[in-house]
Amino acid sequence: MSTRVFVVEDDRDIAEMVRRHLERSGAYRVALFVRGDEFLAACENELPELVILDLNLPDTDGLTVCRELRSWEATRTVPILMLTARAAEADRVTGLELGADDYLTKPFSLRELTARVSALVRRVQWERGVPGGVYRDTRLTVDPARLRVEREGKEVHLTRREFDVLWHLISLGGRVASREQILDAVWGLASNVDSRTVDAHIRTLRRKLGEGVIETHIGSGYRFRSQA
Repeated sequence: MSTRVFVVEDDRDIAEMVRRHLERSGAYRVALFVRGDEFLAACENELPELVILDLNLPDTDGLTVCRELRSWEATRTVPILMLTARAAEADRVTGLELGADDYLTKPFSLRELTARVSALVRRVQWERGVPGGVYRDTRLTVDPARLRVEREGKEVHLTRREFDVLWHLISLGGRVASREQILDAVWGLASNVDSRTVDAHIRTLRRKLGEGVIETHIGSGYRFRSQA
């Protein structure tokens, strides 16, 4: 079954290029929107499974639309890939803080766009692969729909990236993930992120969740250690 993608982009040439490229693979069904209000109205009738969102729109800006999507329960966890001609770090940071999952600066290659879209779709598929959508063992409860983690009944506050790293490791069912695999799954092949970022997130997760939750396999990567 194809993934339903909503593209919100006021440059019709770019929008059509993205649509044709994604639909050519047969893996995606794409709807195009020029205005933010039209897009939000469409979401009330049919929910997207992934959103490609331009930062500059004729009636509003992508940050406002992103904030609106994250405020709705039905779209709170829908992956958002932002497109923008703005290269300033402040704009990227603001978008990510508002809930965007990835960021691509124009001009971009269709190959990179496809890689990032594929990584976001795989993350959703991994989340759906856990029975009931919630992971539980004797220590942890991890709910991806609510982005909530509890350790021994007490809530643990994680950033979105920390949560995504944890959930990716859980979804692998005990298999080891290399740093490169984690980067691909969580950051979507972002060119300005290196393996040291993964190591830093693992250290923070261990501090918040306790030792023994994530194992290091020297030369291979990391593995989530479940506890029955």
